[in-house]
Amino acid sequence: MSLASSHPSPAPSGPRTLITYDDQSVRWFMIASIVWGIVGMLAGALAASQLNFWQMNGKFLETLSFGLIQSEGLQYISFGRLRPLHTNAVIFAFVGNMLFAGVYYSTQRLCKCRTASDFLSKLHFWGWNLIIVAAAITLPAGLTRGKEYAELIWPINIAVALIWVVFAINFFWTLAKRNEPTLYVALWFYIATILTVAMLYIVNHLSIPTSLLHSYPLFGGVQDALVQWWYGHNAVAFFLTTPILGIMYYFMPKAAERPVYSYRLSVIHFWSLVFVYIWAGPHHLLNTALPTWLQYLGMLFSLMLWAPSWGGMLNGLLTLRGAWHKLRTDPVIKFFVAGVTFYGMATFEGPLLSIRSVNAIGHYSDWIIAHVHAGALGWNGFMAAGMFYWLAPRLWGTKLYSTKLADFHFWLGLVGILFYVGAMWTSGITQGLNLLATLKEPGSELGTTLAYPIFTETLKAIRPLMLLRVIGGTLYLTGFVLLAYNIIRTARSGRAVDGTIEVYREEYEPTSVMGAVRTFLNPPVLTCGFALLFSFLWLFGNDFARLLAVFGLILTIIVGFAHFSAKGTTWAAWYDQLLGNALPFSILTFAAAAIGGVCQILPTVAAYRPENVEDRIQVPYTPLELAGRDIYIREGCYNCHSQMIRTLVPDVMRYGEYSRLGESLYDHPFQWGSRRTGPDLAREGGKYNNAWHYDHMIDPRALNQDSNMPSFPWLAEQATDIAALPSKLRVQRMVGVPYPAMTEAEINAQCDQQSRAIALDLRNSGKLIAPDKELVALIAYLQKLGKSQAVGEAAAAR
Repeated sequence: MSLASSHPSPAPSGPRTLITYDDQSVRWFMIASIVWGIVGMLAGALAASQLNFWQMNGKFLETLSFGLIQSEGLQYISFGRLRPLHTNAVIFAFVGNMLFAGVYYSTQRLCKCRTASDFLSKLHFWGWNLIIVAAAITLPAGLTRGKEYAELIWPINIAVALIWVVFAINFFWTLAKRNEPTLYVALWFYIATILTVAMLYIVNHLSIPTSLLHSYPLFGGVQDALVQWWYGHNAVAFFLTTPILGIMYYFMPKAAERPVYSYRLSVIHFWSLVFVYIWAGPHHLLNTALPTWLQYLGMLFSLMLWAPSWGGMLNGLLTLRGAWHKLRTDPVIKFFVAGVTFYGMATFEGPLLSIRSVNAIGHYSDWIIAHVHAGALGWNGFMAAGMFYWLAPRLWGTKLYSTKLADFHFWLGLVGILFYVGAMWTSGITQGLNLLATLKEPGSELGTTLAYPIFTETLKAIRPLMLLRVIGGTLYLTGFVLLAYNIIRTARSGRAVDGTIEVYREEYEPTSVMGAVRTFLNPPVLTCGFALLFSFLWLFGNDFARLLAVFGLILTIIVGFAHFSAKGTTWAAWYDQLLGNALPFSILTFAAAAIGGVCQILPTVAAYRPENVEDRIQVPYTPLELAGRDIYIREGCYNCHSQMIRTLVPDVMRYGEYSRLGESLYDHPFQWGSRRTGPDLAREGGKYNNAWHYDHMIDPRALNQDSNMPSFPWLAEQATDIAALPSKLRVQRMVGVPYPAMTEAEINAQCDQQSRAIALDLRNSGKLIAPDKELVALIAYLQKLGKSQAVGEAAAAR
């Protein structure tokens, strides 16, 4: 039977040829994944320790390093710089190399041919891992774009895009020369990954350089927020989910020695997931200044994700029918089953968190951290471990060194995940409820006073849980160290071998080529197309258009169902033919994935511009404030502080008026944040005097002994890079910020005047600092936060 369909394959004929697979690339990617996984998890354990013990940002860490790390070097491993290193190492280095290993191994066998180009495979491996090395150098150095999962600077981004193109060419070239007529389900998910990740990465990383190492995003404010979480959410979808689902569809049946449970379910799973997932990004911005229609649209599609996600999970687990006894003895099956189960848990929790009332509690809290790590550790990590344990004996022609050690790794990792996720669930819900809690006055039904007015009260309440997270993460890291040892001993007990297969060069009749008419003008595509057209008409049209859309949608569903009931075999025949044509399949896949982004981003970019903003609009930063903002981003302050007061009564009571859409319109990049380890800063300007900010940056414990914020003494020693401002201001004007044309002398004069005023004020408070220091620029920026003007005043000023 064909792997791709339920129809029998034609009998083989023609001369036989022995093909040797390129498994050397698979070994390289697997080893790199293990190494980077340990590095990324180690960085995560250190970052988690820094949140629980602020001393880990300072002298204690200097002592632990036996003096190798001096005080001036502590800035390179402070939490704000270490956290992006951790996330990038785990996502792009650990999971990235793992998925490349899985894709290269399975694609060759599903296509019954060697990878198209050994040179491109090597270029892909070395290029990708040199990018990771570059990230490991630049992120601790503070060279960042200031956007989560998209921190890498523009030269590295170009390298990522080029290497991804190398990967895509090698993959699609391999599909073109395959000796198998149809595309198996795993290949569908690989195609979706390659095409969609390219689209997401390129759009979200559109930037204009100010120098070799710095740039500003093309989008700003609400536009940047939407584009960022369209990318951020779908980076999880199409980098951490769809390729791993492809790996599941290949390796799980291999390990269980059972066919995939349901081919039809895999078809529904694939197309519904690819189409629906891309729309869900706005659920990361609920209760914010994002337009309400986008919030509800993101919530609706997030809830719809329950069906395809759980369909995929059940298809994976039910593949083990008749093989459940292997769960007791085979560690590979243990890891796969637990991984798929965690996928189900994470994809249940994600839509749950997209409900506005639930999101009000979970957003900005550790609940989101628990959700992310249930997927990263449970789904990605366990699937990686299972795949590595299955691959190692085959790649080195021997048996696994120790099954008992692999079993011990499983239980150690599972306990670690449960400690971690359980602690963060409890921590997040506790923090969310505490920060939203209000006290009632006698006889009043409305909360009028915050139950926990001091932010650090919530930090004290969750500190034991943060320690439990460190313990859980360390246990999980230890398990991967055991995996590395097991793989090393396995490799040493055998020798590197490459798989082979005999194929019949003329085994199958060539699949009929599908032209544009056959690809697009057919009942399945037309039915889906008209359904989408009427849905969009209902969403964006006036009352008459919506009425027309309802009738059109009902008619389309009735006609489509009737045609399928009467001539379902023609639908199946079309799909079987589609699976024999990689190009039409890829075009339809890309269209299904891209349409959601187009419908969300284009209206936002077109409508929400400065000239269309109502109510308030942001006052542009002075040159010194802009320099201070870049320092704020460099130090990773956005990892702990938001700049978005939600439309929730407790948020308004705690931080001030809710944030308006226009108040961050000139922020490139936006800084709405996704986590509050510290309070929101959207209206920080003028709340405290300059001396308070000075003390807060030099020694936060001097102001609040419960603070876990790191100190930033180097800011009082390093000079602000004023020389870079002319180029930065020029780019700011290019992206739409209304700065007047200024000469370098005028910029320097403005900076000098403002910095001297701040330094004089500090000196009058007993704080001696030179006006040219970075801390002065940062204070200038913090004092500007929340400053806006009425739209009419801004128009008159322009």
